[in-house]
Amino acid sequence: MPFRQIITLQVGQCGNQVGQQFWSQLCREHAIGADGLTTTDDKRTDETNVFFQSNDDKRFTPRALLVDLEPGVINDIRSTTSNLFNHRNIHQSSSGLGAGNIWSKGYDYADTEKEYFLETIDRELDSCDNLEAFQLLHSVAGGTGSGVGSYLLELLSDRYNKKLVMTYSIFPESGQSSDVVVQPYNTVLTLKRLIENADTNVVIENSALLKNATRTFQSSSPTIFQMNQLISTIMSATTNTVRYPGYMYNSMTRIVSTLVPTPDLHFLVPSYTPYTSDFVHDARMIRKSSAYDVVLELLDRKIRMIDNDDKHDSYISIFDILQGDYDQTDIQKSIIKAQQRAKFVPWSSSSVHIAQGKKSPHLQTPNSDYVSGLMLSNNSSIVTLLDKTCQQYDKIMRRNAFIGGYQDGKLFQDGMDEFRDSRETVQGVIDEYRKAELVSYLDDDEDEDVQI
Repeated sequence: MPFRQIITLQVGQCGNQVGQQFWSQLCREHAIGADGLTTTDDKRTDETNVFFQSNDDKRFTPRALLVDLEPGVINDIRSTTSNLFNHRNIHQSSSGLGAGNIWSKGYDYADTEKEYFLETIDRELDSCDNLEAFQLLHSVAGGTGSGVGSYLLELLSDRYNKKLVMTYSIFPESGQSSDVVVQPYNTVLTLKRLIENADTNVVIENSALLKNATRTFQSSSPTIFQMNQLISTIMSATTNTVRYPGYMYNSMTRIVSTLVPTPDLHFLVPSYTPYTSDFVHDARMIRKSSAYDVVLELLDRKIRMIDNDDKHDSYISIFDILQGDYDQTDIQKSIIKAQQRAKFVPWSSSSVHIAQGKKSPHLQTPNSDYVSGLMLSNNSSIVTLLDKTCQQYDKIMRRNAFIGGYQDGKLFQDGMDEFRDSRETVQGVIDEYRKAELVSYLDDDEDEDVQI
């Protein structure tokens, strides 16, 4: 079968820090050095073509576009990876001043660089035999990740609408105020694009990420590097069955179609356990577990990458990828038990889908053969995050606070309709997930009231 390629767009400080760790992990898994040269002479069983292009058998170049308006992270990537990335695909603002945490500044900047982005993406597309998807790495709260990221999502949706668009979106802590007072504005404006211009969004909330990192590294103050290792582990595991393909789940389209029943319900919540040493450094010691144990542990709300409450916690779909050595007889037992333990929405088939991943033969560590698992779930718990975000937004918008920085933006020249439209779009998804918890969700009665 022809293997399909994925192009990565990493935007802003957060997106590029996550991307830096992601590519480091992929290079280790595929025996590629920081300079792009292969580090093995063994016959390959991995499919490097998904994320890397290679002009010969010796040098690999990531299919990636790196964008930031400030130089710090990009310069660090350049200094630590030598010639790994195509220098023509690295874009920095000539002023180096950044977007000042204002969504509209990032969005308008991207509009001025539209031709560059199109030319770069088209050039990457020309190197692909069968492009399947784009993946965007970004934060929704800052100016560049949110603004430039939003513009790129619109661009991809408009020009490459037959290709899958997925995001790994980092959200600020929803229950606390931030030093960046306009964070709720940026988040709601970005959410509109995640809803309308992406096929699926993998959501990671900073507070839940911090808790997972604290537990994994047994540190009260884990570093950004350590937290990004957890994100890159999730990203690597998500694409494992694509890079080490078997008969099932060997494309991102197949995985996404398993998880997303309707276009409106496309937010995915990741969970991962345990973090083995082939993915993270200096993690706490872990005991060897069976596949049965791992599948059930993935249902633990404490290891989800978003914070949630008891009010909304119904599964629409569950997809697990397991790696390591395990007994196949454990799988059926774990599926039956997980179906009993998980609370599914009434109209769902209550299926727990499990794919068998493979560990990299190029990356052997003392516990790399231990069973580890990723769970991607479509869950109504996303309502908690979206609802709290809207509450913070409403609080400052009620007083028209801090909107001065947005009024010069191109989308705001004729008023604040963009804010209102974005808020209504997010509310529509909140209502949709609430309706999805009802037994009548698939009925045709569109006027049914939702009990909140």
